Amino acid sequence: MSDHAGPLPVPTPETRRYWEAARRHVLELPRCRACGHRFFYPRAACPRCLSADLEWVQASGRGTLHTFTVVHRGARDFPLGTPYVIAIVELAEGPRLMTNLVDVEPDPARLRIGMPVEVVFADVSADVALPRFRPARA
Repeated sequence: MSDHAGPLPVPTPETRRYWEAARRHVLELPRCRACGHRFFYPRAACPRCLSADLEWVQASGRGTLHTFTVVHRGARDFPLGTPYVIAIVELAEGPRLMTNLVDVEPDPARLRIGMPVEVVFADVSADVALPRFRPARA
């Protein structure tokens, strides 16, 4: 377990499968059976064609850093140690998701848009693992 002091996700019917997979250290995405579109965030219908015929597929866990910001002064009620990196990662499968970039110096001069990243999981409680990303290892 980590010393995570931030809020924990509360699964909904649409996100439950995502959080169950994360607990097993697997990144899964919803995919539309009608049009093949993979998307994130999980929802009841495909955002491309509106079909409700969805399935869950394992993602590679690889992507690129789309954008980021370094937080030096956190919110009062959000007790994460600063500085930390909030990032948008574009997965190899296409969807983008908001996450934390870890195992890096939180220095904008050392980070670059387009750098390859890979998923890692932080076990923050007995029931919750949070997907985060780090620079991809060769």
